[in-house]
Amino acid sequence: MARTVYCVKLQQEAEGLERPPYPGELGQRIYEHVSRQAWEMWLQQQTMLINEYRLTPAEPQARKFLEGEMEAFFFGSGSERPPEYQAPQG
Repeated sequence: MARTVYCVKLQQEAEGLERPPYPGELGQRIYEHVSRQAWEMWLQQQTMLINEYRLTPAEPQARKFLEGEMEAFFFGSGSERPPEYQAPQG
């Protein structure tokens, strides 16, 4: 039986994650308050940020930036797209 959570991103009950997707307190908060669907939305946002800002996730500064964006995406005002971002055509 799938576990459900009240998702802070979708503002509704939805299927939860199987385990914390990120280490530490932030990962536990995500596990407790974010649905599987919202996590998939974050993964798309994160990929866009990595590509647009040409981040190297192994670098501490990039990880810190992405962690801040993740927290804003779920628990703050949201993660913004870069000003020059244009969605792919097609």
